[in-house]
Amino acid sequence: MVSPPCCGLLTRQKEPVPLKSISVTLSIREFVAGVSATLNYENEGKDPLEAFFVFPMDEDSAVHSFEALVDGKKIVAELQEKSEARTNYENAISQGHQAFLLEEDDQAGDTFSCNVGNLPPGSKAALTLKYVQELPLEADGALRYVLPAILNPRYQLSRGSEGGSLQMKNPAVPSQDVPYTLSLAATVSSQHGIKSVQCSSPVNPIEYLEDKTSAQISLADGHKFDRDVEFLVYYSEVHTPSVAVEMGAPATKPDSLMGDPSAMVSFYPNIPEAQSPTACGEFVFLMDRSGSMHCPMNNQNPSQLRIEAAKETLIWLLKSLPIGCYFNIYGFGSSFESFFPESVKYTQDTMEQALKRVKSMDADLGGTEILAPLKAIYSRTSIPGHPLQLFVFTDGEVTNTFSVIREVKINGQRHRCFSFGIGEGASTSLIKGIARASGGAAEFITGNERMQSKALRALKRSLQPVVEDVSLSWDLPAGLSAKMLSPEPTVIFRGQRLIVYAQLTGTMPPAEAPGKVCLKYTLQGTQFENQVAFSLQPKSDANLTIHRLAAKSFIQTKDMGFQETPANDKKEVLKVSMECGVISSHTAFIAINKDLKKPVQGPLTRSDVPSPMLFAQPMMMCSPGMPSGAPVRMYCSSRRMAGAPAPKSGISLKKMKKRLKGGSPISVKHQPDVVQYDDCYDSSEMLKGCSSNNMTDLETNHTDDPLVQLISLQKADGSWDLNEGLAVILGMSLGDMQAALPVKSVDSSGWATVLAVIWLHDKYKDMKCEWELLERKAVTWIHSHAGSATDELVKAAVGFLKSSVDPAVFAP
Repeated sequence: MVSPPCCGLLTRQKEPVPLKSISVTLSIREFVAGVSATLNYENEGKDPLEAFFVFPMDEDSAVHSFEALVDGKKIVAELQEKSEARTNYENAISQGHQAFLLEEDDQAGDTFSCNVGNLPPGSKAALTLKYVQELPLEADGALRYVLPAILNPRYQLSRGSEGGSLQMKNPAVPSQDVPYTLSLAATVSSQHGIKSVQCSSPVNPIEYLEDKTSAQISLADGHKFDRDVEFLVYYSEVHTPSVAVEMGAPATKPDSLMGDPSAMVSFYPNIPEAQSPTACGEFVFLMDRSGSMHCPMNNQNPSQLRIEAAKETLIWLLKSLPIGCYFNIYGFGSSFESFFPESVKYTQDTMEQALKRVKSMDADLGGTEILAPLKAIYSRTSIPGHPLQLFVFTDGEVTNTFSVIREVKINGQRHRCFSFGIGEGASTSLIKGIARASGGAAEFITGNERMQSKALRALKRSLQPVVEDVSLSWDLPAGLSAKMLSPEPTVIFRGQRLIVYAQLTGTMPPAEAPGKVCLKYTLQGTQFENQVAFSLQPKSDANLTIHRLAAKSFIQTKDMGFQETPANDKKEVLKVSMECGVISSHTAFIAINKDLKKPVQGPLTRSDVPSPMLFAQPMMMCSPGMPSGAPVRMYCSSRRMAGAPAPKSGISLKKMKKRLKGGSPISVKHQPDVVQYDDCYDSSEMLKGCSSNNMTDLETNHTDDPLVQLISLQKADGSWDLNEGLAVILGMSLGDMQAALPVKSVDSSGWATVLAVIWLHDKYKDMKCEWELLERKAVTWIHSHAGSATDELVKAAVGFLKSSVDPAVFAP
């Protein structure tokens, strides 16, 4: 069996990397981001160069422009069908022309590569790509923009197809060793006013206009690739529904996507919260237990390990489930296992069995193979009256992303999938794709964010009654109609923003004429509607932002990867991609400089530009095949799973023969500072081998947290027992607690439960989003068991704990 693409072995010899810097200009207007990223290359060697660089990008990004500036000459790229673009690139290189290729990974929509071919010695090239992107809305109303910097290696299936993943040809280095720099300047603007802008990385002082409708932000000098760059933008008003209409491209024929005006409709439905959440449902939790989950949550020291945060989250979720539902827990890696053969009814006994197994869980199942457990879950017979709600937790680094999304989409009508990307470098293509395919929701947990709060928000959504009969209707002047470009909404969650795109076809009204669009839905037998009026006088935008976003929205519904998209869907994807200039897995940008006075001569060398990865733990060891005594540092990227094929370094034999046939002399040059080490081990074993200074400092004992301890003591029905464990957490004497019981006829558990709820409000009020469902169960139990004595118990407990909690929190 071929060993996995284990660890890069870096010798102390360093050679110049042709990528010198990346500069990014970011413009955020309302909830859309426009980005221009320039990659600056320089060939400092003596031979012509071919450089290969793989980098991450959010999968919602609509890349619509690519151009090169070579020694003062501008070359604009053309979007072509991918196979054609690749052939044209190879032919150009063989003939000694300069060529530049930008393409999306065949197997994931969030990984791109940039090829620079035939860059002469001493020459410089600046490659600029542009994209637009919707910004997701966080629970606290923040708009989030992420510039991905971290590209963790994606796990390659042992039986998967070869050659499809760009990453398999790309070396990785620890983030602190990345040999190029990043600069970023951002402008944020909103007519509603900006409350604040936060950034995960150090920035220069933010400059606001006097009315705070605009802000200028830039990264501080010396930024390192030790994390993704993340902005949180808070506007004064973000929930206002709106419609923006954009003019089509002037030189494009009408009745085409780019020729007609496009509309972007943003709804924020005011869905009322149900007073009594549903108690039915089959809740299946699919937890990543691959070796990568033994990495810390972030790069700060100390930081909780991902697997430990996941275990705590599972405890929270198990405690928050409603009595009467069904549940199961699966763990997956290279293999998978479930806690129960079939989903079981949620009782005190089954909860305790599950908790016992959760506490013994570890990141010990090898690689990241999520497709097999998904198929096993979907093969189970549905439980009548209990719709399936699937919660997937993973650091999301697989190469068969589109296969996974397709499987979820096939079963999308019978369940909802709530997906969680853990840590930086998680695949946005996988996490967002499986949520979108099933009408669920996606979350990403990065930096210091708590997994529990986002998981509990998703569980709360899943417990709300289903919104039904969702429809969208347009009220437009005669002769004008709306053609939907994004799928009709079928699922709406409380607190969720909904964005849809439409093409306006027909005759636009000559004068100022209004249009209306109405979102209707039914909730628990009551019909609701949200209506927005808007102007039909479209605005011009040189970047055609709304058109590009509409095209991307359409492409995402059809594009299942270069090899897996059905023929009919591929035809539509190609048509929209080529017409709108938005890249897909079936198209690529290519630019060829044919104006050189003579073809590039000399042996062509290949340089694979390394990408940064997180949490690389160095340790000294010798590699088989290395000269005796050669000092090397091994970097564990935690994606070292048995059965995955090693990446091919340098130029493939097929490419070499083709280029030699074309008459271009070539020498193959592997980077001396990156050596593939074939004899690798499972990442959990590798991490155990790291020095204690590197690992033990990162493990924080979060089980000492009183909140975690209190939640662990709660019973499935929502109550607590009056015992020594509860007394220790509350900082009380058990005897004093027993003596203070005001109503002797009431079960002591009722008294204990009231005390626990008040303590939660006193000590952890700012974390209510995490224990709100637990509290709701507890309050319901109190009223059903204490009855008319509830008020007396609450009053006594407030006095006993010297609390200022409002007794109204116990209202039924």
